[in-house]
Amino acid sequence: MKKNKILVTGAKGQLGFDCIRELKKRGYQDVMGIDIEDLDITNEAAVYKFIENYHPNVVMHNAAWTAVDKAEESPQRVYEVNALGTKYIAEACKKVNAKLVYISTDYVFDGLGTTPFEVDDHRSGLSVYGKTKAQGEDFVTSILDKFFIVRISWVFGLNGNNFVKTMLRLAQNGKKELNVVCDQIGSVTYTYDLSKVLCDMIETKKYGIYHATNEGFLSWFDFAVEIFSLTGVDVKVNPVTTEEYLKLIPQQAKRPLNSRMSKDSLIQAGFSLLPNWKDALKRYLKELKDNV
Repeated sequence: MKKNKILVTGAKGQLGFDCIRELKKRGYQDVMGIDIEDLDITNEAAVYKFIENYHPNVVMHNAAWTAVDKAEESPQRVYEVNALGTKYIAEACKKVNAKLVYISTDYVFDGLGTTPFEVDDHRSGLSVYGKTKAQGEDFVTSILDKFFIVRISWVFGLNGNNFVKTMLRLAQNGKKELNVVCDQIGSVTYTYDLSKVLCDMIETKKYGIYHATNEGFLSWFDFAVEIFSLTGVDVKVNPVTTEEYLKLIPQQAKRPLNSRMSKDSLIQAGFSLLPNWKDALKRYLKELKDNV
C-alpha cells in the first residue's frame, strides 16, 4: 500500500480518468479525483481551502480549457482557467509542500520548421489556448521547485471525445469520404500509456519539463487512414492542406504545422518512452471495443 495522497484534477477527462486508474493499479489508496463541479479552479480562495484541507503530497493537474476554437471567443475566461487556475494550484501546492504535475501542450510553440521542438525552445503559441497554457507553465516555474511540466499532443483515451472517436462516428453515420489535413505533423498521445509515465515521474524527484507522446511522427491524414485500415471501415480519406481546410471550415484557431517534440529530456532522466503510435492505436481500438 502506497501512502502518498494524490489529487487529480480534470478527473472526468481522458487523462484524468487514466491517471486515477493507473494510480489505483499501483496500490495508491488515497487518490481523490475532482472535476469542475467539485472545485472551480478559477476561485483562488476555494483552491487554497480545498488543497489545504486535503493536504495532498502530489497534485496531477490535468484540468484545462481545451476547446481550441471556442477559446478564441473567450480569451479572458480561458486565461482564468489555464493560467490563473494553474497559478492558484501551484501556490496551494507550495503551501502544503506538494509536487505538481502540470499537463501542457505542443500548442505553446509556433509550429514553424520541421525539426522537433526541444523543451527549452522559444514558445510563441499561435492561439489563445497555446498562449494561456504557456502562461500556466510560467506560473508553475516561477512559484515551484517541485514540478513536472509535461507537454503532450493529439490526445486520445477511453473517457471523452477525440479524433479517433470522431472518425469512427462519422463513418458510422454513413460518411464515405472525408477531407483530413495532411500538412500538420506531430505525434499522438494515448492517455493509457501516458498515465504510466506520469505515475513513474511522481515516484521520483526528477523535476523539470518533459515532452511525452507516443513514438513516431505522422499527419492527421495518416492517423485517419490508419484508423480506418485497422477497423476495416471503408472510407475514402482525402489529404487536404491546412489552407484548403480553412476554406472548407473557416473560423478556426491557428494550429501549428509542426508539432514534433523532442524526447531528449525524458530519455536523459531515465523515463520510459511511450510505445509507437500504431501500436498505441491498435490497443486503444481494442479497448474501445471491449468497453462498448
